[in-house]
Amino acid sequence: MSDPTDLNDLKRRMEGAVNAFVGDITSLRTGRASANILDPVTVEAYGSRVPLNQVSNITVPESRMLSVNVWDKQMVNAVDRAIRESHLGLNPIMDGQNLRIPLPELNEERRRSLVKVAHEYAEKARVAIRHVRRDGMEGLKKAEKDGDISQDDSRSLSDDVQKLTDTSISRIDDLLAEKEKEIMQV
Repeated sequence: MSDPTDLNDLKRRMEGAVNAFVGDITSLRTGRASANILDPVTVEAYGSRVPLNQVSNITVPESRMLSVNVWDKQMVNAVDRAIRESHLGLNPIMDGQNLRIPLPELNEERRRSLVKVAHEYAEKARVAIRHVRRDGMEGLKKAEKDGDISQDDSRSLSDDVQKLTDTSISRIDDLLAEKEKEIMQV
């Protein structure tokens, strides 16, 4: 961080953590098929891990079915394995270069496991926000020690950083509660 007193940079980084969390929970399904369900899946391709959407085309032909059209015939097995090994509980059916993925009904146990995954995503986002807070606080302490800002300014800015942190974490908690309610709704 170039300027420890730049609250806009800290706010931008915290917003990034919140937006990443929103992307993560969007991928959790709530009953209808969505291509976003497969966003967290990465495939071992060409010597590195790449997102599924970089080796295939994902469509939703029916409300309870996904279709994955793999571009490279040699990648079909790797894509199948990546989907099966993901925490999503999906079992693709191979059909040449296409994978059909039926989405089972969400039972109580499956809903609870999706809520656990949502809580894991939320904790990951909270940790990211706390890291940004820590970076900001360390920058303020260093600036105060170097004489760049006064002790009063440092305390005032520390309070502002803490308010940003509290606001961001409360947004994550609100989004998590909303998603949890959506998942548990029968």
